[in-house]
Amino acid sequence: MADFIVDDEEFDVKRRKSTKAPEVLSSSLQEAHDIFGDPQQLIELRKEGLDSGEWRNMRIKDQFEPSVLSEKYMTDKDEQIQALDVPERIQISEKCTGSPPLNAKSIDDESTWIYDQLTSGIIPFYGTTDLGKSISRDDIRNFLELHHVQMFDIPFIAMYRKEECLSLLKDPKHLELEDENQDKNKNKPELKWHRLLWTIQDLDRKWLLLQKRKSALKSYNKKRFEVESQCISEETRLTLNQQLFESVMKSLEAAKSEREVDDADAKFNLHFPLGEGGVDAGQYKRPKRKSLYSICNKAGLWHAARKFGYSSEQFGLQLSLENMRMDELEDAKETPEEMASTFTCAMFDTPQAVLKGARHMAAVEISWEPCVRKYVRSNYLDITEISTNPTLEGNVAIDASHQFAGVKWLKRKPLNRFEDAQWLLIQKAEEEKLLQVTIQLPEDRLNKLISDFNEYYLSDGVSKSAQLWNEQRKLILQDALFNFLLPSMEKEARSLLTSRAKHWLRVEYGNALWNQVSVGPYQRKENDSSSNNEAAPKVMACFWGPGNPATTFVMLDSSGEVLDVLYAGSLTLRSLNANDEKRKKDEQERILKFMIDHQPHVVVLGGVNLSCTRLKDDIYEIIYKMVEEHPRDVGADMDGLSIVHGDESLARLYENSRISSDQLPMQLQSGIVKKAVALGRYLQNPLAMVATLCGPGREILSWNISAFEHFLTPDEKYEVVEQVMVDVTNQVGIDLNLAISHEWLFAPLQFISGLGPRKAASLQKMLVGFGEAVYTRKDMSKDTSNPPTLKDKFKRKYGLDNRVFINACGFLRVRLSGSAGSCYADIDLLDDTRINPESYQLAEQLAKDVYDVEGRNDDDDVVGFVREHPKYLKNIDVEEYAKSKRCEKKIITLYDIRRELIQGFQDWRKKYEEPTQDEEFYMITGGTEDTLAEGKFVQTTVRRVQVDRAQLALECGLTGILMKADYHPDDWRGISDLSDRLNEGDILTCKIKSIQKKSYRVFLAYRESEIRNDRSHIQNLDTYYQEDWKSLQSEQEKAQKSMQLEKKNFKPRMIVHPRFQNISADESMRLLSDKDPGESIFRPSSRGPSHLSLTLKIYDGVYAHKDIVEGGKEKKDITSILRIGKTLTIGEDTFEDLDEVVDRYVDPLVAQLKAMLNYRKFRRGTKAEVDALLKIEKLENPARIVYSFGVSHEYPGTIILTYIRSSNPHHELVGVYPKGFKFRKRMFKKIDQLVEYFQRHVNDPPHELGPPIRSVAAIVPMRSPATRGSSGASVGGGWGGSTNDGEWRSQSSGRDRSSTSSSRIGRNDMGNFPGAKVQNSPGKEAFPGGWGTGGSGSGSGNGWGGKSNDGWGQGSGGAYGDVVDPRASGWDSDPKRRRFR
Repeated sequence: MADFIVDDEEFDVKRRKSTKAPEVLSSSLQEAHDIFGDPQQLIELRKEGLDSGEWRNMRIKDQFEPSVLSEKYMTDKDEQIQALDVPERIQISEKCTGSPPLNAKSIDDESTWIYDQLTSGIIPFYGTTDLGKSISRDDIRNFLELHHVQMFDIPFIAMYRKEECLSLLKDPKHLELEDENQDKNKNKPELKWHRLLWTIQDLDRKWLLLQKRKSALKSYNKKRFEVESQCISEETRLTLNQQLFESVMKSLEAAKSEREVDDADAKFNLHFPLGEGGVDAGQYKRPKRKSLYSICNKAGLWHAARKFGYSSEQFGLQLSLENMRMDELEDAKETPEEMASTFTCAMFDTPQAVLKGARHMAAVEISWEPCVRKYVRSNYLDITEISTNPTLEGNVAIDASHQFAGVKWLKRKPLNRFEDAQWLLIQKAEEEKLLQVTIQLPEDRLNKLISDFNEYYLSDGVSKSAQLWNEQRKLILQDALFNFLLPSMEKEARSLLTSRAKHWLRVEYGNALWNQVSVGPYQRKENDSSSNNEAAPKVMACFWGPGNPATTFVMLDSSGEVLDVLYAGSLTLRSLNANDEKRKKDEQERILKFMIDHQPHVVVLGGVNLSCTRLKDDIYEIIYKMVEEHPRDVGADMDGLSIVHGDESLARLYENSRISSDQLPMQLQSGIVKKAVALGRYLQNPLAMVATLCGPGREILSWNISAFEHFLTPDEKYEVVEQVMVDVTNQVGIDLNLAISHEWLFAPLQFISGLGPRKAASLQKMLVGFGEAVYTRKDMSKDTSNPPTLKDKFKRKYGLDNRVFINACGFLRVRLSGSAGSCYADIDLLDDTRINPESYQLAEQLAKDVYDVEGRNDDDDVVGFVREHPKYLKNIDVEEYAKSKRCEKKIITLYDIRRELIQGFQDWRKKYEEPTQDEEFYMITGGTEDTLAEGKFVQTTVRRVQVDRAQLALECGLTGILMKADYHPDDWRGISDLSDRLNEGDILTCKIKSIQKKSYRVFLAYRESEIRNDRSHIQNLDTYYQEDWKSLQSEQEKAQKSMQLEKKNFKPRMIVHPRFQNISADESMRLLSDKDPGESIFRPSSRGPSHLSLTLKIYDGVYAHKDIVEGGKEKKDITSILRIGKTLTIGEDTFEDLDEVVDRYVDPLVAQLKAMLNYRKFRRGTKAEVDALLKIEKLENPARIVYSFGVSHEYPGTIILTYIRSSNPHHELVGVYPKGFKFRKRMFKKIDQLVEYFQRHVNDPPHELGPPIRSVAAIVPMRSPATRGSSGASVGGGWGGSTNDGEWRSQSSGRDRSSTSSSRIGRNDMGNFPGAKVQNSPGKEAFPGGWGTGGSGSGSGNGWGGKSNDGWGQGSGGAYGDVVDPRASGWDSDPKRRRFR
């Protein structure tokens, strides 16, 4: 089993040694050789006509890991997708949703549902538009038929089926401007992101998943009901169950949203809980947690619950007005207690207990009734109000420049007014415990809801019995509303807010990406946007280097291939000595010759930092010199040569991507060269450069282009990336012959309609395998009619099937370009247009009719004639022509055909514009208009101080100037010299007064009172922002009292030692906060003068406190008591002084800690973050058992060993000791010994290791409410010497505490090793080593045992201590918070 452990040094994959590849021509071929062996062998087999399928499967699938095969799209699943004649993206979608129903009724129902979703405002992006008036339900139906029945991809529908869904092609934000017929006469249309079509596709997916789930639940519920009915013999119960089942199935059938399906499912599970039977022999029986409802139901209280009046279903139907209240509710003549007395039993032995249980059952049934939930939901969501106020920590942390400043104080903001990502900020601040969030209904709405409940549930009787029954009903309603319904609605409100915020964020992220990829290439000066010359410019890309690497110039030809590289390390020298001047001059001469030799059309300079501005001046100096001294060598292409700045963020991603190593030869593998290549290629073809980073590694997701994109998951981001890239790629098209000659231009192929990464890879193999150019679109389809030539073999193996070919061919451009540019072959001119082959006949007819008007001969090329004479096409009236040909339904298609005949594949992208001065400023500084603008606050560092001014450095590298007149601290009067108040290295928060963007200088102002109070710089301050200091002051008063109590218990000690300080626990942690892990401080103990405490920094935000017992004291007077004792004891180890403690205890302990922190398998982050990393690693290596170590933030002072055998992470704890590491009752001197033992025993049976961990006990509160000290979980024998009664107390910074308990539970001697699994009592288990002893003395005050005022126990427990009852401590003992996963 150890062979499956992921270990960089110990695990070695055995592979067959490959022979040297003969005549390796490129790095790509070399990599293919390394992965697949000698390619010559496969070529020979293919030449001999052998079926190499079996050989290939044996060689690849048996030799390589699934992750490698998946990355290369060579798994069985990938081959199935490639073979099936269905568009790839449709296949992927149907893998999740299942095959859609194709009958007319299903499509009608779905189109109606989608139309209602779009027009009802449920989707926030469309909620404020008049979409209902502009879109057609019939168009939605047509789209679904085209998409599901005819299998057309979205780009195909948007381009070639416009007449069938015209209303869906409009931009919902600009309905009054969008009209397909308005721009039909435009020479150059604009690119369109078809967001409405993508939204309909997303709704289509949700509808199919909804129907799939409903169908599955119907089948499952029916089987469950039949099984349940067989176990019941009571006729009354059978009848009731039948009614409940029919009610659930009716609700499920009527459900039109996930929430309504959840409601119906919850009701079914409430009344028909999964039984305990049906467990096969040899299988484990899962523990079943019984709810109070099930206990009451089993005790027969359901009879009593039916006595209160209306059933939950009757109440819900009346509440939702589906059934009018016809019959008056009749109250029983007997009182509720008299009724309840007939149902008493052993568990509910009094009428009051029966009534309480029956009320609970009625309240639960009401709260899970679908009709009731639907009514409450309609009166809660969009109406409820959200308020925020800071916590004590938040009030300190959130200043005027904090990212949460705008949401620090919100008062009663309605849910429907959250239109952007504001809720995500609130949610994050709440997670970080900086904000408190309140979600509640307005008082008038809550009163209305209560009134409606009372109206339809209470009786109108006036008798005393009726009043008694109504009192019971009011208690039921109160319980149902406040304990079940409203908390449930709050969760739904939070979910809805998150969903809406993420929807808005996806649109913003998509817009940002759209702006990057919808820009055309850089246009040469002599070319205008209407020019037919489509050759990209030759680019000289330059990246500044600090010296190693040196400043680098890379020359790219018009196809993006590298022509030459020049390193110029001396160009940016600023020294004035003669030697440096000569070196710089020589460097300028080299660059001048470089530019004369290659004649670039444009120079692009990576905007990295302020040094780039000086580099730009240096290059301009060289250009001026070239024009003056070598005018004859300056070609026409270099007239008006421009230097433009380019954003280096995308280039940096390309530098670190694997694709860059594949595309560039070995001599160009330098990182700065890769960046320069990416910078130049982005200027030549932005779409292809971005698509290059959309491969299996998805590097594009690391491109930061939107402010809040980190709130989106990678899958959510890539879904938007795919939408944008698909729309842009298909409207621009791909030049196949150019891509065949230059591989990097194939990158957008995966986004072509009908294709995807798998089918695109297959098509690319075919095109490259031809060994020649493509001369017709038909070459891409599978053709079995001709005799099998070598070309036909490639077509049959890798070509496109009919349905995929139809989807894709119109967007694939075939012309004489690339290697085909020198050929004289005849090509079909229509293949060089966006006209789909299905419309070739219509296009030829239009061209012929125009041609005939001119009286030409029939033998001439009519298409060639009209393309050479576009004026004849421009003069034709398309609508009249359509009427004459009786094809009025094809008018829009005819307009498109005419446009393409005039100029095929005209570039619809926005024209490239050089960055403005503002854009250059923000590109180089890395700031934005939100962070670096007048009125904003910035952190600065004082660099130089003069009498009347100070020079400051901003974090972005800019220089700031602070004048004496703008420096106003609280006591600013009388300041004559700034150097008296400011020193070099001081950090100031200043306000930006003005910015000189041309010189990259910032003028600052410092006003202390303004910094504290001013919030005018908060951008777009919310109208609901309202500060409420009264509530915060009361919290602050409580905190101050707690601090005063802590100071009262604090006693300074008369001890002199370099590591001792008279500070409290909180102060010690603050002092160690910026220190390295392993730093420590001795300090006085809150236990009294006979104890010391050792505070040790375990990790960032994680601290442990060790108790040291002093002995041999002379108790003559207070002075002798406050001196250090003659002996110091930690557990059973005794020391003479603090120096010995440091030498024998602290230093060895820190050495072991640092060894763990530096171990190769140590992972940073919380338990959840480490789990996520391991899950990713497991996906990449499914056959291995992955593992790692991490610091426990929940239980500071221990190490978590996390490992995944199959799918779920498992956790065990490791104790750190001065002598080594304790794991599973064993001590290991070195980590490698521990790992070796773990690898051998990873699958030991549970009985050998002890019972499985269900919950973690011995957890002490992180902070005592009495002292507000740092008394965390007390740490026991782990970290102790050889004793068992040492005690650690620990503190964590609040990360990863979702499951942290605030109590110690159970009472048991817990063994001597971290990870021990010792059963205390049912459902409770002792916490493993490294943690503290409880008190064996009688508790006093706060219930911690012992006699000291601070309540710390002083007993002599085992290695883990005796664990006290949680009820004695007064802390929360919720078992959910004690569970350790």
